[in-house]
Amino acid sequence: MASTLPPLSLPFLPLLILSTSFASAAGNFNQDVDITWGDGRGKILNNGELLTLSLDKSSGSGFQSKNEFLFGRIDMQIKLVAGNSAGTVTAYYLSSQGEAHDEIDFEFLGNLSGDPYIVHTNVYTQGKGNREMQFFLWFDPTKDFHNYSILWNPSHIVFYVDGSPIREFKNLAATKGIPYPNNQAMRLYSSLWDAEDWATRGGLVKTDWSQAPFMAAFRNLNADGCVQGPLASSSCGSKAWMNQALDAQSLKRMNWVQKNYMVYNYCTDLKRFPQGLPPECSAN
Repeated sequence: MASTLPPLSLPFLPLLILSTSFASAAGNFNQDVDITWGDGRGKILNNGELLTLSLDKSSGSGFQSKNEFLFGRIDMQIKLVAGNSAGTVTAYYLSSQGEAHDEIDFEFLGNLSGDPYIVHTNVYTQGKGNREMQFFLWFDPTKDFHNYSILWNPSHIVFYVDGSPIREFKNLAATKGIPYPNNQAMRLYSSLWDAEDWATRGGLVKTDWSQAPFMAAFRNLNADGCVQGPLASSSCGSKAWMNQALDAQSLKRMNWVQKNYMVYNYCTDLKRFPQGLPPECSAN
């Protein structure tokens, strides 16, 4: 979705390797998702083990989970668009329906060849977003698959990259009166689409269609959530992730990532919020 954030400069960042990773149980895309748009540009391959999305000047493509969830732990391995991916966005997010919807976003903003991707994260509650945090990655996400995870439980939302937490959004509804997504079921969505009007340096760099078709690949989807509807399970509360918190080591790792790789934080953007930062900033 469109961004109002300013263009970003791209400083050199050293390549640091993080060894922590989460094992992701291999799902089957044939059983778990539906390709919902793209007129054949989305494909499920290898008996459901691999899914690819492609984008050309006519259209992108996307898929969604068959199930809806109220809380969950979602893991998926993604290999992002290689080469000159400027103007493209690979999106991976949870969302409910309606104007007052909830949403938890991973968006990967393409860039010129050799420049790093930007990982764009956001949290919507009751239709309100504007909670963007952006990061560089400490590896080339186009060379191999990497694991991107969303933990969403009654206490907090945590974004993970290869097992390292990069962002936490706490449930402050009871103590601060700040809305938290805890009563609308959300479906998993992913798409590859053209966002050249804002994605790369605020829209300054446009999509080079001579590089099309662009392609992103997905594997090992593990959507372990509280399924809503006819397939709902009464045992969801016993799942370990329902009470999973960030321990001291995880908090240290998240702080390290934010110190070294965060390139935008809405909670420090005083120009954007001249009347005062959003209330969750003092607690998150």
